[in-house]
Order: sequence, then C-alpha cells, then structure tokens
Amino acid sequence: MVYIYKKTIGNNSYYYLRASVRKNNKTITKDIAYLGNDINKLKKKLDELPAKYIKEIRKAYKTISRFIGANHYLDKIKSMKIKKDDYLNKDTLENVEACRLHWNKVFLKSDEKTKQEIFMNFLVEFAFNTTSIEGNTIKLAEAQKLLAENLAPKNKTLREIYDLKNTQKVFFDFINNPEKKLNHKLIYKTHDELLKGIDERKGYRTQDVRVFRINFKSTPAPYVLTDMNLLIKWYNQNQNKLHPLVLAGLFHHKFEKIHPFMDGNGRTGRMLMNHILMRMGYPPLIIRNRQRQDYIRKLNKADNNTENYKELVEFMAKEMTESYWNIFL
Repeated sequence: MVYIYKKTIGNNSYYYLRASVRKNNKTITKDIAYLGNDINKLKKKLDELPAKYIKEIRKAYKTISRFIGANHYLDKIKSMKIKKDDYLNKDTLENVEACRLHWNKVFLKSDEKTKQEIFMNFLVEFAFNTTSIEGNTIKLAEAQKLLAENLAPKNKTLREIYDLKNTQKVFFDFINNPEKKLNHKLIYKTHDELLKGIDERKGYRTQDVRVFRINFKSTPAPYVLTDMNLLIKWYNQNQNKLHPLVLAGLFHHKFEKIHPFMDGNGRTGRMLMNHILMRMGYPPLIIRNRQRQDYIRKLNKADNNTENYKELVEFMAKEMTESYWNIFL
C-alpha cells in the first residue's frame, strides 16, 4: 500500500509518498517520491507522478485525502498563536484545534443533507461503541442497519436494541437543540431517555451501588444530590476558564465518580460530554470499545489523584482526533 509520510525537521515539514509491502513476515517501507514541503500542493504533486503509481494511489485515495485535509488545517492552527493549556500537550492541543477549525469553517457550513448523512455516520459509530463498552453485543454492521435502515438484528434482546435506538434519539435531540443548558433537568432527561425500555428507575439514586467490573468507590447515596449540585456549580464556574475539551473530560470523570444513577451512568456521561463539546463549538468524540481498558484505567488513575487528569484529557483528545477525520472530512 502507499501513503503520505510526513517528516518534521525543526519547524519545517516535508512530505513523501511511501510504499509499504509485507514480505517474508517483514514489513518493508520505501520512499518512492518526494512531494515537497507545501501541504496545499500535495494533490498537484500526486497528479504529476508517473502513471505506474496511479493504481496504488487510487486504492489509498481516502487515506491520502484524510491525511492532506487533516494536515492542511493543522498547518493553519500552527500558524496561529494558540494559548497553552495545563492539561494538553502543545501537539495534542493543535490537533484538537485543527478538528475544531474544520468543524466550524467547513462541516457546519455544509448543506443540510450532507450534514445529516455525516451525523448519521458518526451516530452509528458512537452508538455502537458507547453501548459496547457497557456490554451490548450488537455488532457495528448490525448497528448500521438498525439505526440507518431500521432493520433489527436477529437473536438480540430488546434491551440491546433499545440501547442503540435510545442513543440515536438523544444524540439527534442534542444536535437539533445544542443550546440546551446543562442542569439537573437536562441530566435527568438524558438519562431517562437513554434508559427508556431498559431500566425505568428515574432520578438520582437513593441506594448505594457497587460496580463489580470497575474497582472504585462512588458517592454514598445520601450525598448524591449534594455532589451533583457541586458538579453543576463547578461546571458553571469553569465553562469560561477551561479549554472545552478539558471541561468536558473533567466533567465526565467527576460525573462517573459520583455515579448518580443506578444504571446507565457511562452512557449518560459520554453523551453529556459530547453535548458540552458541541455546545462550546467543538466536534463530538467517540471513545472506542477497543480502548475500553485504557479508558477505565485513565478514569481510575484520576480517581486516585487529580494530577492524573492530564492523562485522561490527553486520552480524550486522541479519541477525538483519531475519529474526527475519518468521519467528518
């Protein structure tokens, strides 16, 4: 396969077309063409390459297009003076801001039909992953048919089907009403709609809860409302002080630590995190099921020491940037 390789020397970037082949259980890579140092001229440079490369370039068209698009906006961000952040490394912050720039300048200005189609693509990936983290066994292809075509998978429980359909309803409600203020009412409603047909227990829990798969101590039942009041107060005090990704990531951790509901805390927390991001002009993110163990590890480390918040936020940033260009470009 072929792909574009970026080599950075000092403040300068140089681009190469690189080929990678598997031979005798070894991967052999070779630079086959130098494409210059201007991201804006890469497509022209590719068009000028000898005909023998056209077939391979065509096969890798999507990968190459994503690379060019992501690096185009990254270069724009690098040319700006981005304020430093205590929770995000410089490179990570620039990559997040590149996503934000494309989100606001390109994606949100697309025609409505295109936006809805791409939002559906995101929703399928998000719903599949956020429910899989909690044990839902519906596969990605089945989720796509269920959510995009309303074709229910065979041999799956109604609980699992509701799990994804409820996620779809809540996500598009947030898309259509991004100005909704984060408060107790919104948190109640988000949880109730995500758990509709799954668990009818409403409101903050009045009993203690144990999470057997994750070793942590949640807020004792008598103090749940107090801690949720403190969380909302913290959010209101920091929404104009912290970077939106930091705000959303820390809110998510604090919410999960309280564990305010008997069930559905993870799904509710991840949905609220995306609501915060979109409300503040940033794209939503997907925490992938294959990263589940690392995700839980980062949450647990932050439980033990808030100095570990940086690791958690860096993790969230990586999940955003790795999913964004695959879906929204």
